[in-house]
Amino acid sequence: MPNRVVTYRPAGPAGAPGVPAVADPLAARFAAVRSELHVPEAFPAEVLGAAEAAALTRPDGIPDRTEVPLWTLDPVGSMDLDQAMHLSREEAGFRVRYAIADVPFFVSAGGPLDLEARRRGQTIYLPDTRVPLHPPALSEAAASLLPGQDRPAYLWEIDLDAHGETRSVTVERALVRSRARRDYVAVQASVDAGAADEQVGLLREIGLLRMALEAARGGASLPMPEQEVVATDGGYRLGYRPPLAAEDWNAQISLLTGMAAAGIMLEGGVGILRTMPAPPRESVRRFRRQARALGVPWPDGQRYGEFLRSLDRTDPRQLALVHEATSLFRGAGYTPFDGAAPAQREHAAVAAPYAHVTAPLRRLVDRFGLVVCAALCAGSEVPSWARAALPELPALMAEGDHRASAVERACTDAVEAAVLGSVVGAVYPATVVDRTSAHAPIVQITDPAVLSAAHGPGAPGDEVRVQVRGTDIAAGRVDLLVLGGDPAAQT
Repeated sequence: MPNRVVTYRPAGPAGAPGVPAVADPLAARFAAVRSELHVPEAFPAEVLGAAEAAALTRPDGIPDRTEVPLWTLDPVGSMDLDQAMHLSREEAGFRVRYAIADVPFFVSAGGPLDLEARRRGQTIYLPDTRVPLHPPALSEAAASLLPGQDRPAYLWEIDLDAHGETRSVTVERALVRSRARRDYVAVQASVDAGAADEQVGLLREIGLLRMALEAARGGASLPMPEQEVVATDGGYRLGYRPPLAAEDWNAQISLLTGMAAAGIMLEGGVGILRTMPAPPRESVRRFRRQARALGVPWPDGQRYGEFLRSLDRTDPRQLALVHEATSLFRGAGYTPFDGAAPAQREHAAVAAPYAHVTAPLRRLVDRFGLVVCAALCAGSEVPSWARAALPELPALMAEGDHRASAVERACTDAVEAAVLGSVVGAVYPATVVDRTSAHAPIVQITDPAVLSAAHGPGAPGDEVRVQVRGTDIAAGRVDLLVLGGDPAAQT
């Protein structure tokens, strides 16, 4: 099943965030998923000790850029702050200053922190908690771009023309200081109330310009909504949190920097790109069937990127369709090169060369990309430890991506079992959108928005009725029966 972003709110009295009662079967399943899929939760003592020692170190010999009034924008309550920005209007367009946490300063190549990060690959998010890439002493404290704190960072300076196109790019290691920590909800509220300050106004303006450029080059952003599961006295309730426009604008600043990083790497002849092929035709056909199943018209001739941008993310049916669009964003990987540029350079969803460099606290590969870009911009040699690691990173990241995807799928299966557990025997209209490898129909129920394999007949595009015969949260299993057709097939 396609991956989804899921958050979970347990029932009962308030307690520590992300620590629901053990008696809750859904929370128990999430814990079991972490165990079954070998998610590395606790950090070894040696790694914790290295993090505490690294947190005490202070940068030396780098430019002081603390006069730049940077600010961060993240979900409410975030502590692992990778990025901080300052935006300004210039005579010929705009200037984006974007500071990225200097994780390489704290993590020595070949040391305990480096080896543990290679084992983990990335921060893993579950509905009820997250398992970080680095110990909190770094990711939520010493390396995080928290307000009022001097921090080492990679400071990008990207000049844009009046249309948002990149004119020039530089990046340097520097000492920075964030002035404010903002969250998406508050920033969006200020825009909606007509009370946005200059920085937020510029974020909106630049974000919209970059979104228009993305559409023009054929890009296809996929801003994933959160699917929220709430425990109730009678079972579980499923809802959605539509992404805010402020999240889209902020994402464009990150994409801008990733594209700039790819350009630096390609020009310098060394680096690691995030690449993805165009979606296969059959995946597009299947997605078109899912759109029809959810009652969302997709005009013939409209590119899938344009269609995704047209979806109303306040409509639960269309939000469900955004979830299913993950089938069009598969095959992504990392392509290292040292010398000749690789044959596969583009990321199909970005519709341009692109590199991951903006989330080093949460993703292993970004640490190396930042080091490469800074060295190339300075006209110096790429450090040998970073250069030597480039061929190893695709496999390490693939392992981390595989684990994270397996966790998301298992949690989604458990959520769907929990939601349907209180309606066993109920019958819902559904549409067959595909078949499994064993030729069983995969059906899309509209409300609640559940996508699952079923027993019985059905070909893609068929309108059917399905009955919930049973669920098993502990196994993440939903038993659906397609009504009608050959009774012998319904066993």
